[in-house]
Amino acid sequence: MSALFLRDRDLSQFRFLEKDGEIAPVIGIMRREVRDYVVATRLQSLVVGISGGVDSAFAVALLHPVCQELGIPLCGRSITIETNKEDEIRRSQAVGAAFCDDFQYLDYTELYMHFQSLMPSLDDTMLSKLRKGNAKARTRMMALYDLAQQRKGMVISTDNFTEYLTGFWTLHGDVGDYAPFINLWKTEVYAACRFLCRSLPPKEREALQSCIDAVPTDGLGISSSDLEQLGVPSYAEVDRIFWEYFNGNRSLESNVLIQRYLSSSYKRNNPVCIGRGVLLGLQ
Repeated sequence: MSALFLRDRDLSQFRFLEKDGEIAPVIGIMRREVRDYVVATRLQSLVVGISGGVDSAFAVALLHPVCQELGIPLCGRSITIETNKEDEIRRSQAVGAAFCDDFQYLDYTELYMHFQSLMPSLDDTMLSKLRKGNAKARTRMMALYDLAQQRKGMVISTDNFTEYLTGFWTLHGDVGDYAPFINLWKTEVYAACRFLCRSLPPKEREALQSCIDAVPTDGLGISSSDLEQLGVPSYAEVDRIFWEYFNGNRSLESNVLIQRYLSSSYKRNNPVCIGRGVLLGLQ
């Protein structure tokens, strides 16, 4: 993906949405789009991996009314693997119980540890931590895709635009078949969650609010928080830096976030394909 990713588009579409009057119609559109897709493709369930973080909590809060309207189950799975902390697990269980029709908490630590024992040359380096984190994400995704096939459904991606730009996700891991809010900045996901909270019953509101208040972490044991990995104090700062960069601030070229964006382009262009014209010697 080109460094001109956003500058090739209408930047006005990516201004930050903050007011209720801006957030409310976006939520309605996302629900309508998912509903129409489910109907058109005759899906019989939606599957979400629930981590205890704000993105997966937003996903199930967003989609619960859609599944109710269509009469299909919203299937949630909280899958613990070794490094998940107790507060993450409690939040994921509360979110699953509040919003999902079919929710289970699973511990895949033993399964993962067997696979880890087969991984060569692991040590205490950051590379090894990343490899183990990716293996955990891919282990969870195997379970979610198997469930989606069993229930004739699809896996919902919980990625947001900020994490998409930074490459802060695992290729063939914490992704899905349908990404309802991949074009929302992380700060907009928080704003949308706060908007939903104001109209939710107490149990659902408490579950979602706990994820809003939590320190964001990937739960993979790579670092203590997302922000530590990204080297910034807040997601608002991440979004601001990207916005300024795509609006032409070239002094940010060496910023660690922009470097992450540039170096993770392979994730956003996967797989790399040899064009037909190249194969035929026409290009």
